[in-house]
Amino acid sequence: MKFDMHCHVKEGSIDSKVALCDYIRQLKEQGFAGMLVTDHDSYDGFRKWKYELKYDDVFSGFDVIKGIEYDTRDAGHMIIVMPDNLKLRILEVRGLPIEVLIDVIHKHGGIIGPAHPCGEKYLSIMNTGRFRKDDSIIEKFDFVEAFNACEGSVSNEKAQALAEKYGKVQFGGSDSHKSACVGTAYTELDVPVHTAADLIKAVKERRISGCGGTLYRHTTRQKLGRLYSVPIHAFYFFNKSACLVKWKKRRRLSNQET
Repeated sequence: MKFDMHCHVKEGSIDSKVALCDYIRQLKEQGFAGMLVTDHDSYDGFRKWKYELKYDDVFSGFDVIKGIEYDTRDAGHMIIVMPDNLKLRILEVRGLPIEVLIDVIHKHGGIIGPAHPCGEKYLSIMNTGRFRKDDSIIEKFDFVEAFNACEGSVSNEKAQALAEKYGKVQFGGSDSHKSACVGTAYTELDVPVHTAADLIKAVKERRISGCGGTLYRHTTRQKLGRLYSVPIHAFYFFNKSACLVKWKKRRRLSNQET
């Protein structure tokens, strides 16, 4: 089975231009069996599937798995998959430190791995102070995104080397925010996967046989060139500010759910 393990849809990610229904149609046409929806700090894209599209005959034979791309306080972006029907509202509130986040995910039976681990500063764990302080944090992950279609070849080569060094399952994801990027990356699974529980089991049993794809050449980074550092630093300050603003909500949910 072929899945795209890093997908952003406009129902859940403010920076995505692709509606979930269009995303599914494109992947089906390209021979994909399913997708992992990984919107930024939100499950709204998956809710669109669960409550509106799931039982539409047009989408039969295609599986949409609930995931999320979480903004940590100190270690960049993380891809997370939790068991079906488990609701942890804290995962929709950015800002948990990585150590706490990993404990929460594993305590509730989920899996976690770094998105684009060797990519941009602040967004990717290898380029954060947290990793430089203690690189053994990688050992606690269940998988590593070893191929991301929106990263460069050097970044992906380093990510693959990181996964191999620590013996981690390797994911491939397009990280699509635009229609032209959909389906540019894949993950091959050796067993049928129809639910989040199936995917979690497949990762734990190491039934992921490979990943890869083609690089997407029209990213914002490539268009802006050296000026891309401006939005990256802007994101850093936005993320830090948002983490501070939401600390009370995060603390309240932590007490209730963790």
